[in-house]
Amino acid sequence: MRLAEEMRHQDQISVLGAGAFGTALAISLARSGKPVTLWARSTDAASSMQSARENLGRLPGKSFPSRLSVTSDLPLACKAPILLLAVPMQQLADFATQNKSLIRRKSLIACCKGIDLKSDRGPLAVLEDVVPEAQLAILSGPSFAVDIAEGLPTALTLAARDKGVVEALQSVLTTDNIRLYSSLDPVGVEFGGALKNVIAIACGLAIGAGLGESARAALMTRGFAEMQRLAARVGADPATLSGLSGFGDLVLTCTSEKSRNFSHGFKLGTGATVDPTVTVEGVATARAVVHLARTLDLDMPITTTITQILDGHISISAAVEVLLSRPLKRE
Repeated sequence: MRLAEEMRHQDQISVLGAGAFGTALAISLARSGKPVTLWARSTDAASSMQSARENLGRLPGKSFPSRLSVTSDLPLACKAPILLLAVPMQQLADFATQNKSLIRRKSLIACCKGIDLKSDRGPLAVLEDVVPEAQLAILSGPSFAVDIAEGLPTALTLAARDKGVVEALQSVLTTDNIRLYSSLDPVGVEFGGALKNVIAIACGLAIGAGLGESARAALMTRGFAEMQRLAARVGADPATLSGLSGFGDLVLTCTSEKSRNFSHGFKLGTGATVDPTVTVEGVATARAVVHLARTLDLDMPITTTITQILDGHISISAAVEVLLSRPLKRE
């Protein structure tokens, strides 16, 4: 494939979105010797990062390599043949639509996790609707931005429908500390990355409310079963959910306070006030999953109950009673 061959010889990369994860990816790629442009929406933020050589707001203390430049000029950033889209999931459709002329013939790698509230679709499906001419892939898996930026070893999954595209991108995007595994099941990868955030909120709620480690283990296990059921129904290979982008990400996100989703649930469980400015993708994803599950006539009790808690329709103690009183069944 022509573009796949081009990718082998053109390693100029832009990361669109200067949040913590986008910044960390840009640092890792540039540290490995690749010329990288990091795009920030705010002119002031871009100027500050270029001057300070770090992202003081989202990833303080992580210095930018010399091959990393920062800009707020989107047309300039989009001159690169490879674009990593590190924008929030609920903004992805609008971003792609508004900038279609800039990205339509590029290699686009979705780096966000979640399900679009308007369409009940994952990031790759959203991009396929808006820019079908682009070469599309998705990057997901167990990772924290601070670990990537510090150069700690991380393994992720890169998925696309086209074998040639995913193998070419795998070669270009692997860095000194990020090992990429390829997959031809992007639906499984995008739904695994989205659904685990909902279960992470549930686990945070359990720990914050003092329900104990055993409750967390039960939620992770039964939540994983829900993830597999939904993924299979939307056309994914359930086995994909057992990999890095499903089970691996689930374990990391449900067991660490570095996880925004776990921390959000934990604060709710303790009765603390949550910061409304922090993006917690699992909240929107939970609502989208409940709607999708109803459409598919699929039983997802944990996700449904967590959504009811998030929307203030049920208390945590009542939610526990609901889940424990469900009919007994075989595992």
